[in-house]
Amino acid sequence: MHIEERIRIAVPPTVVDQIWSEVDRWHLWDPDTKQARLDGPFAVGTKGRIVPKKGMGVPMAVTERTEGRSFTVEGYIPLFRMHFEHTVSPTGGGSEVAHRVWFTGALAFLFGPGVAKQLREGLPKTMRSLKAYAEQRHGA
Repeated sequence: MHIEERIRIAVPPTVVDQIWSEVDRWHLWDPDTKQARLDGPFAVGTKGRIVPKKGMGVPMAVTERTEGRSFTVEGYIPLFRMHFEHTVSPTGGGSEVAHRVWFTGALAFLFGPGVAKQLREGLPKTMRSLKAYAEQRHGA
């Protein structure tokens, strides 16, 4: 089960990437995030915690990072993994941003459908909020 949303943002990819790298400020553009933190640099292997507005916090780890282009974090509870992939690419006049989410683990069949429903409702709002935040920050 994959969920994906895309949006065009009138800023260079470097602006989006900088916003992503400020993990402790994700709540400023992600309406579903109450708090997020990493215990180290924004790099593969760094662990932290994310707390959604609804529900309980979960540990997370950066599993992929290509500066200026992408990152993936994995949220996990026993036997269930949530993978959040973020990519940005240049387009005429700005960037195209994609967020993809998928689930793995023995309990994905149990937790996946409920989490997917929440994401299908929330991810479009998150993308619009990221666009507004990035464009305002960049003065676009």
